[in-house]
Amino acid sequence: MILCTAINHCVCDGIGSSQFLHAWAHCAAKPGSSPPLSPFHSRCILRPRSPPAIAFSHPEFTPAGPQISASEHLAQLLQSQPLVPVCLTFDPSEILQLKKQCVPSLKCTSFEALASHVWRTWIRSLAPPPELRVKLFFSVNVRKRLKPQLPIGFYGNGFVLGCAEGTAGELTGKARLDDDYIRSMVDFLEYSRVKPDLSATLVISQWSKLGLEDVDFGEGGPLHVGPLASEIYCLFLPVIGDLHAFTVLLSVPERVASKFEYHMKNLWGEQPEDCPGEGLA
Repeated sequence: MILCTAINHCVCDGIGSSQFLHAWAHCAAKPGSSPPLSPFHSRCILRPRSPPAIAFSHPEFTPAGPQISASEHLAQLLQSQPLVPVCLTFDPSEILQLKKQCVPSLKCTSFEALASHVWRTWIRSLAPPPELRVKLFFSVNVRKRLKPQLPIGFYGNGFVLGCAEGTAGELTGKARLDDDYIRSMVDFLEYSRVKPDLSATLVISQWSKLGLEDVDFGEGGPLHVGPLASEIYCLFLPVIGDLHAFTVLLSVPERVASKFEYHMKNLWGEQPEDCPGEGLA
């Protein structure tokens, strides 16, 4: 059996979607019983402050300086040919190899190590101008970061965009996401009504920690969880049966697909003579 759903992001985020699917599965498997978690319906809990207090810069919503020609170059690369999906699974031993390459004092998580690797490989495969400032977006659950914390069962959009930014030649940095920063972002969005700057950006959405692999409608858990198609975001999907593994799904221009796949699995960054060519030329 294949179950397909379509959920509007204005209604809920990934955690809220998972909460709904678990509740639906519970009702299907145990008719007449109440779901173990009740939804929290109030949305005004994340309303902006009055007056707004924007205390931080929010680079995820603002262009990274005067780089129109370089951004147009990258856009041209991405639109010059059809996108094809590349799907790769990283087992725990490969994740550990990536974490060992990080600076020890950073104590990177598995997500951070793999996200950095995907971002660097994406840029390396597309080969944009080295001076181009590029960004990495990833969703950060803020339910427990706010003061007070969001109520249990909140299924709306309880996340903000984490943003790492740097040049294509050197990828660096990310901001700390605490209550002050999150409240500043809410005020900033209410005041400016802007959209995320996606001109030279990779967006990673982590489905691997949503618990979708545990959804059971009464016939057992799923054999696979994933999207019908993915041409916008890079997705980290769960690997059924291995909580510490990740499947990475990302669509890239057809001509660089083999190069992207090669560098994704070449965890030491070596490039032999027979490595696929650079860029899209």
